[in-house]
Amino acid sequence: MNVAHLLSERVQADPDGRCLVYSEDGIDRVKTFREVETQCDEYAHGLRAFGLSPGDKVLLMERPGPIFVALTWALFKLGCVPVFLDPGMGVKPLLGCIERLKPDALIGVRRAHLLRSLHGKSFQSVRRAVVTDGRWIGASPLWRVASPGSGHFPPETVNKDQLAAILYTSGSTGPAKGVEYRHGIFHAQVAALKDMFDFQPGEMDMPGFPLFALFSTALGLTCVLPELNPSRPASVEPARLVRAIHDWKIQNLQGSPAIWDKLGKYCRDYGIKLPSVRRVITFGAPISLDFIEMWRKLMDGNGDVYTPYGATEVLPVSFISGEEVTLETSSQTTEGAGTCIGRPIAGVEVRIMRTSDDTVAEWDEELMLKATEIGEIVVHGEQVTWAYFEDQEATSKSKILQGDKVWHRMGDLGYFDEAGRLWIVGRKSHRIQGEQHVYYPVCAEGIVDQHPDVLRSALVALGQAPDQKPAIVLQLHKPKLQKDMAERNRIVREVKERLARHPIYGDVKSVFFHRNFPVDPRHNAKIDREALAEWAEKQKEVKEG
Repeated sequence: MNVAHLLSERVQADPDGRCLVYSEDGIDRVKTFREVETQCDEYAHGLRAFGLSPGDKVLLMERPGPIFVALTWALFKLGCVPVFLDPGMGVKPLLGCIERLKPDALIGVRRAHLLRSLHGKSFQSVRRAVVTDGRWIGASPLWRVASPGSGHFPPETVNKDQLAAILYTSGSTGPAKGVEYRHGIFHAQVAALKDMFDFQPGEMDMPGFPLFALFSTALGLTCVLPELNPSRPASVEPARLVRAIHDWKIQNLQGSPAIWDKLGKYCRDYGIKLPSVRRVITFGAPISLDFIEMWRKLMDGNGDVYTPYGATEVLPVSFISGEEVTLETSSQTTEGAGTCIGRPIAGVEVRIMRTSDDTVAEWDEELMLKATEIGEIVVHGEQVTWAYFEDQEATSKSKILQGDKVWHRMGDLGYFDEAGRLWIVGRKSHRIQGEQHVYYPVCAEGIVDQHPDVLRSALVALGQAPDQKPAIVLQLHKPKLQKDMAERNRIVREVKERLARHPIYGDVKSVFFHRNFPVDPRHNAKIDREALAEWAEKQKEVKEG
């Protein structure tokens, strides 16, 4: 059940098939599945001789690329527990996570070892260190640790419930937490993705998130590694992506909407088509109808946009196609229904429970709400993680036990419609608790975002519960309009008119303008509502003239 068997299976099925495509010194290079496993085995043999043992927690701080992929599979084969942290969370939170983690080993680039040198206290548990891009005092170079010609390295025997990896959340919806992944969970995720999208071996895939390169490999896809900074995906250079997509006839694009929105607008503005693309799979933040329509045109009608729903703690849960959004749900979103995230996938149970800020230790059927009632989204399935590493408080708040079942509280609020589709109305922590109503951000934003001058909006709370007041913050397509008072007043008036058509969101009286919304570090797309609400509290309301 070791997840590393997934790589070996691909090698047996197609040893000379293209596994990885990556750029090195400006030249595209290719590694076959056999070559990737050979590199993986060289690392596994060398790391075992170096002193790594099954169960060791190994902090992997390596750039996306063939070394990252091979090292990760090597650690799985060893039975070690690779740990993945998002450097975009900032130095202080990063060091706090490392100190609580107490890793046994550090494998990474020189910058990671510089961090260790400067902040030794956080890394004091590290007893083995490997540098991957040169030399560093107190660390062994990877080229010296590797053991070429050692032959096949058989994966360590494990059961499906053994710890396979620790993946840290980005910290965009609260403090970063280490999510415990079991070997069986990875197997379930690969099977779910295969079933959802009917991926076929040999398809050309471009993952915009480093860990998804591992799923590509496990599915037998050819993974074309994009040239982008995973900590700042929105900073990608579109021209480079276009070249790779055309050269390698990419069929699947996966990653943050920030990446594909920037690429899509670049292609639209320069009249570039991407006819090889069949699937644009976005995750991390909602996407607009404009995004869907733009990409369907770029694909020349040959493909569609898909939005899986999930979180680091459980992925995937559900998904919806751009076609279904366009034809069936978008009109309801513009009327304040929230955002439809599709139907639960096979093997996943989703329920809506009464909203509560309290810990719920055991499931009770009385917690469950009826269809169309808004409450907390809770999920059970083989890909649901059980716990946060060494964080019983966070685990207790997020998990509900029902016999041998574990339900995960997604932290999102939503409901089922009468057709069995799941809708999301916002994060539980972002709901606005007024004196007479509870206001849900995604519902109001669906109304406002259709205004032609509005790039995006955010409903935030002014004051403290249970007497909060809703306020809408606007980011415009053309920021210069904010400087024109007449234009500002017009937009405020028109936004309020749109909201007034809804029986609840007509209560929104305060409107603010913001030049550039703060967003999460991992996807560069999810609005940092806490920061925006704090900002709004300090602003002077825009009055209609």
